Amino acid sequence: MSQKNETVILIVALLLTGGLVAVGYFAFSQWQSRTGADLRPLVSAPRARNDSGSMAISGGEQLLLSSTSSPAKQQGIEALAEGNYFRAVSELEASLQQNRNDPEALIYLNNARIGGGRSYTIAVSVPITTAENSAQEILRGVAQAQNEVNQAGGINGIPLRVVIADDANNPNQAEQVAESLVADDEVLGVVGHFGSDVTLAASSVYEQGQLVAISPTSTSIQLSRAGDFIFRTVPSDRFTANTLAKYMVDSLNLNQAAIFYNENSSYSRSLKDEFTTALYGDGGTVVAQVNLSEANFNSFDAVESATEQGAEAIVLLANTETISEALQVMRVNARTLPVLGGDSLYRPEILQAGSDSEGMVVAIPWHILNHTNSAFPVAATQLWGGSVNWRTTMAYDATKALIAGISVDSTRQGVQRVLSESGFLAQGGSGTIRFLPSGDRNQATELVKVEPGRISGLGYDFIPLP
Repeated sequence: MSQKNETVILIVALLLTGGLVAVGYFAFSQWQSRTGADLRPLVSAPRARNDSGSMAISGGEQLLLSSTSSPAKQQGIEALAEGNYFRAVSELEASLQQNRNDPEALIYLNNARIGGGRSYTIAVSVPITTAENSAQEILRGVAQAQNEVNQAGGINGIPLRVVIADDANNPNQAEQVAESLVADDEVLGVVGHFGSDVTLAASSVYEQGQLVAISPTSTSIQLSRAGDFIFRTVPSDRFTANTLAKYMVDSLNLNQAAIFYNENSSYSRSLKDEFTTALYGDGGTVVAQVNLSEANFNSFDAVESATEQGAEAIVLLANTETISEALQVMRVNARTLPVLGGDSLYRPEILQAGSDSEGMVVAIPWHILNHTNSAFPVAATQLWGGSVNWRTTMAYDATKALIAGISVDSTRQGVQRVLSESGFLAQGGSGTIRFLPSGDRNQATELVKVEPGRISGLGYDFIPLP
């Protein structure tokens, strides 16, 4: 495929979410099913667990993504639960022919192809019941890495099985998920969790149980001190804050900022603190700090007060729970002051805000249009029928790191030792994966700007800044 054709494929869609954002958003083509599936003698079925309340962990025996349900998928899940792997493979392949964009079905299909045979197992914990779009974005990265390694013959000849957990982006539920995964001796590593508060809550469980967890999306500085078994493939808030502060001072020639954040969020507080430090270091100052989670928060009063205090720019450091308040601030501001934002604001709702969001600059770890010559986005576009975003890429990288660790030492302590070695490296979708002694990833962030466009189907797109 020529570079020109690859680029055309990549620009079919900019922001891949849980479903199709608009008609024509994805370029669908017929699913190419894998032949020669591994259906070795059946030993034991993968386990499904529903350990406490609504917490669910499944290797394919129960449906977790209700929005992607179909008769074929449901029949495949039922067959997998019964240990009828041949039928499960057939039904899940049929389901993916109808909806190639379903990562849960692809994970379950790969598990069904393994059947009861020997495998290495990892888990992925995502916020299905509270943030399904983000959950699917993460699952796509895990599913793609699993599919690739199994099609290539597995890890040293042994296929990779993936179990999915729904932690609802809730710290208490995440602890329960972590306890269940630690208790399962077959699980060699975890991709997760989503929010920083949730990952922090589960980290002590993983640390005590000596089970590696790699978060693809948690950026709080606190995670740098979470323990020897906690890693992440997304850069920490320090990188994001430095990039945003430098852009504000050097490119916009502005020095005074008003920060809007969520005091109840570790991610939001961390990014606020890091941005404040970075801005001071670049010669600027924070003239106002506004808590979006205040019970009596009033966007009109907040923006007016920030302006009266001399704010030259608004810095929105909202988390998932305060997106609606962030949108209110943008609406009231009406493009009067420049708006900068953290990676949590890279979502369809920002584009759907229309002209209110135009010109907003967001710092993210990776954007597909900056990497058109890379093999990963081309493969992702062909697999899912549309382009993927940074959450999918970071989840892919987390899975690739676990695969690299398991390939050297397939014990829990061995995986941790391999990832912690100074010479460790693995090739991910965003480039080479290396970890600092803190478990952080040393990687720069990228800036994107909201501009009118047709790529997303929403009238506006996130376009990389030069």
